[in-house]
Amino acid sequence: MTVKIFSVEDEESLVSLLEYNIKSSGYDFYHAGTAYQGMIDIQKVKPDLILLDWMLPDQPGTEICKFIRSHESLSETPIIMLTAKGEESDLVSGLNIGCDDYLLKPFSPKELIARINALLRRSKNKNKESILEFENIKMNTDTHRVYCCNKEAKLGPREYSILEFLMKKPGRVFTRQQILDSVWGTNVYVSDRTIDVHIRRLRQALSTTEECKVIRTIRSSGYSLDIEA
Repeated sequence: MTVKIFSVEDEESLVSLLEYNIKSSGYDFYHAGTAYQGMIDIQKVKPDLILLDWMLPDQPGTEICKFIRSHESLSETPIIMLTAKGEESDLVSGLNIGCDDYLLKPFSPKELIARINALLRRSKNKNKESILEFENIKMNTDTHRVYCCNKEAKLGPREYSILEFLMKKPGRVFTRQQILDSVWGTNVYVSDRTIDVHIRRLRQALSTTEECKVIRTIRSSGYSLDIEA
């Protein structure tokens, strides 16, 4: 899918410059001329990166930044603030409210694209780290949500922790003691029977379809996340 860049900017000549360079770099370009319209359209577009003008006709870009950071589905979206203000206090306040980078006007289009590319790479790597996948099971470790065949599975805290532990090294067999140490911590007495009960609950939560039955029991050894389950 094409990367979507959204600009909130009221200076028409700058909008034209941004649109030309961003589209020339292979990205889709979206635009709003006011803070109010920007906050409406950003929720619809759900862009991969946002360019915010500091000074807008209705309210400062910092207000949009606060809105984005408070919105669950947008909170991780990279933000670059475009500003003519060079005072250190203004730049620091912009970073403090959640923008990821800033550029002082006038700026080089090449530098802007370089900053965009850098933030997109950083965001992509961060997203990879927060998503664990095995077969038809997907876990988001940021939101603590698990999906089986695109349907959300409701897991208890222990079942979630066991699944996360297994998904980090699929195919490997873990003893009950290894699972216990990882999920419950050391110096805690938990019987093998207790672990087996949580594994059974985890299986029940995941087994909405045959494709999600992936926890294998290895007799006298332990458990493994395995497609041969």
